[in-house]
This record gives sequence, C-alpha cells and structure tokens, in this order.
Amino acid sequence: MREQAWQRNGSSGRRRGGRRGVVPAAAAVAVGVMAMGALTPTATAAEGPDTVRQGLKELVRSDGVPGALASVKGREGGARTYTAGVGDVATGAKVPRDGQVRIGSNTKTFTAVAVLQLVGEGKVDLDESIDTYLPGLVRGEGIDGRRIKVRQLLQHTSGLPNYVKYLADDVRYYDPRDLLDLALEHRAEFEPGKKWEYSNTNYVLAGLLVQKVTGRPLAEELDRRIIQRVGLRHTYFPAPGDATIRERHPKGYDRPSAGAPLVDVTEFDPSWGWAAGQMISTNSDLNRFFTALLDGDLLPPAQLAEMRTTVPAGAPFAPGARYGLGLVSTPLSCGGVYWGHGGSTTGYETRGGATDDGRAANVAITTQPTDKAVMPRVEAVVDKALCR
Repeated sequence: MREQAWQRNGSSGRRRGGRRGVVPAAAAVAVGVMAMGALTPTATAAEGPDTVRQGLKELVRSDGVPGALASVKGREGGARTYTAGVGDVATGAKVPRDGQVRIGSNTKTFTAVAVLQLVGEGKVDLDESIDTYLPGLVRGEGIDGRRIKVRQLLQHTSGLPNYVKYLADDVRYYDPRDLLDLALEHRAEFEPGKKWEYSNTNYVLAGLLVQKVTGRPLAEELDRRIIQRVGLRHTYFPAPGDATIRERHPKGYDRPSAGAPLVDVTEFDPSWGWAAGQMISTNSDLNRFFTALLDGDLLPPAQLAEMRTTVPAGAPFAPGARYGLGLVSTPLSCGGVYWGHGGSTTGYETRGGATDDGRAANVAITTQPTDKAVMPRVEAVVDKALCR
C-alpha cells in the first residue's frame, strides 16, 4: 500500500514485513537472472507524447522492472494507454493494454469516500471518537478509542501502530479483527493529533466503521457507493480466499534482494490489506475514479472540501506532498498539484491521480523495487504525463 504504505521490515520502505521468507506456494516460481537480462523493452501506445513511452521503457531497460503500463487522460477526455516490458518473464508474453493490477493503498481513497458519504448522510461525525461507533474495541498500551477521532483515522494522525510492521505471514486469510488485534499488541506511536504518521491500522478501523454503520460488508458498500456509481468496469474488492486476478493482467514479481531472481507472486490472498489495500483495478479505471471524485460525482461539496483539507505528509510520499482524508496532493513540475494516492502491495506498484482541470494519469509497474531510487522515477513519469 502506498507506502508508501507497506513497509519494509518495519522501516519506511515499501516491502512488507514477512515478505522475505513467505511467498504463495502456487506462485513460488523463481525466474532466472538470464531471463530478466534478456528482456527487450517493447512499448505500445496510441499517438501520444514520447516522454511517457520513453519513461516506461527506461523503467524496464535501466531499472529492471519486468513490465510497466500507463493510462493518460487529457483535459478534453481523450485517453492513451502505454505498455513496456513483458507481462510474463517466463514466456515473454506482452503486457496487456490497461491490464488489471493490485492497487494497494489506492484502496484507502475508496474507503475514505465511503466514510465521507456516511458523514454527508448524517450517520458519522468526523469529530466524534471512533469509540462512539465501535465502543470498547480500540484499547491498548497508550491507546484509547475514546480519544481518537474519525478524522484522525482518515488523516493518519491517530498514533495507532501500523500492523503491517508485525505481519509474519502474508499467505493465510486474515479477518480484519486479526489485523487490528495485531496492532493493538503494540504501544501507541504518539498521542492522537500530535503528528502525522502513516498507519494501515487507521483504515482497517475505517472499514470496520463503514460495516458497523451500514450493517453491510465493506466490499458491498464500496461496490454500491463507488464502483457502480461511476462505472468502474474493471475494479473490484476480492472476495475472501480469492487469490486470483479476474481479467487480463501482467504478472507481479518480487525480488527478495538486489540481484536475486524474480519470484512470481501474482496470486495470493490479499486479506492482509483489506480496507487499507485489497482492491484490484486498472490504470484507466483509477483515472476515472479520481476524476469523478474531484468533479464532485461521489461526495457533496462539504465532504469533498474536508477530504481536500491537508496536512504535511512525510516519507514515504514525494517531497511536498500533503495528506487529506485518504487523498494526497503532490506538486507538479509545471505548477499546481495532482490529487491521488498511490499503492504498494505484493508484486505491484501504482502511482498517479488527477488534476482539477481534468487531466489524469496512472502508472503501474509489476514489482516492488529493492532500489529506492526507482519509485521517484515512476512518479516522474506521472509528472511528465500530467505536464505534457
């Protein structure tokens, strides 16, 4: 999850705790270094700016990314799709145009929208404590749900420890309460409201809040309230135990350490991400989602304004980024900002968002790089696409 969200061995990196020693059995197919070295970057796109195409090629050629794909939408609505590299390093199959990928912490924006819709309906108050809705659930060392506001969950200012740091197994099914309990075994990071620090635990609680108030599963609420409402035809929240990706997709890979062979990790149970990072989508659907959100198609003006009220965000977001309520503003080199989130999860990284004047771009790559310099280059492709 964006990580932006998933952290490497509890640090501020992108790979999750527990990834090193455990990979899904059905996906534990190591790909040799020779296969990776033999990749010939192949990019396909409708007519469009060479900067995006060349940016994807460089991610494959110079940074060792197996596959990369992007979707770019202009102010007037015209869209372009791009691919580079291969979708399967074992067979050399092409990256499918606008293929489905795991979108990690972009899921947080969907969850935040559902909470804010409930705020608009008068069913949730951002400045009430989470204990008002989930009484007695949030207790631990230095942790008291009576002192944590709903707003602080959505903005990562609650001080709750990040359960992802303590995951030892990313294969088995996790109930959301399992994830919360794992976090509550550890001391609070700081007093609520005192600082900003990214924690996936915040969004597990936000998901539980949605379920408690609506009386329906989170997946059904996100589908009804968001996915169907704005016509996201390739976006879904995987059912419990569903380790697959439904539609055409590039395979996702892990490289346990620099120079190690790639490992196919496409299929796994994503329940450890739940409301913080479980969803699957495409770049073009993400463009549609963020554009619809900024256009006011999903939230009343008051709640959209709350979502866009930001505080400074530190690592692992880009320099100058600010965090709202599940929505991040990132400066553009050509002036202004774009609004999105981004996501990091097993086998995939996604970055992108939309501008207030209707531009949108999302980029996905099919691995979590071990080199920290790679993701800024992915973000630079987003910047080029939006500033073209």
